[in-house]
Amino acid sequence: MLALGANLGDREQTLRSAIADLDATAGIRMQKVSRFVETPALRVDGVDESAPRYLNAVALVRTTLEPLDLLETANRIEDAHGRVRETRWGDRTLDIDLIDVDGRTVTTDRLTLPHPRAADRGFVLVPWLDADPQAVLAGHGPVARLVADTSDTVEWYLPEEGDAS
Repeated sequence: MLALGANLGDREQTLRSAIADLDATAGIRMQKVSRFVETPALRVDGVDESAPRYLNAVALVRTTLEPLDLLETANRIEDAHGRVRETRWGDRTLDIDLIDVDGRTVTTDRLTLPHPRAADRGFVLVPWLDADPQAVLAGHGPVARLVADTSDTVEWYLPEEGDAS
């Protein structure tokens, strides 16, 4: 499962384009995409209400790629959408995180699976539950229970009138 987020530029178009890019990649097939949610920006020291809000979604995919190859693919797609890595947890045009890959446990310098903070992130859990009501986060349990335990502000995204949806 991949989590996508953007808080700069045309967030909705960027997410839709990134999802299409993932689906067009050899070895990746899109199974389901959640509805979009909107959340305040989260920084290392907490929520930043003055920063642009994030648009988030999750994509359930089937893949033949190994986790590190999937991460490299996600990073290339981020870069193609103007991702700049200057500030940890800073504003970004696109962020694609690997959350869970077939329940596997991976720990390297570049990748930890399942994602180490996913169990606490409403912007991951709420759309994941939307896409898969039976989802389970390896090592943490049912996503439905995890959603109930989070206090994050997560709102369903409703495009403004006149926006394409």
